[in-house]
Amino acid sequence: MSLAIVEFLGKKGSVTDTDLQKELNSNFGETSFREVNRELMKLELAGILRVSRLTKGKRLVELIGKPTID
Repeated sequence: MSLAIVEFLGKKGSVTDTDLQKELNSNFGETSFREVNRELMKLELAGILRVSRLTKGKRLVELIGKPTID
């Protein structure tokens, strides 16, 4: 799922968390908000993307770095 998130952000640039979840639901079937948050946290800690708050209940997800393979 992480790879799909990075690929989607590579194509779209920055998106809201709800748009990202809709895209993941269309690709992987029903994905929970918890699963999406877990993947976003992993990618944010790895320095690949940034999640910032837009308004109450809405977040912006943007790609800031390319993943490196060790």
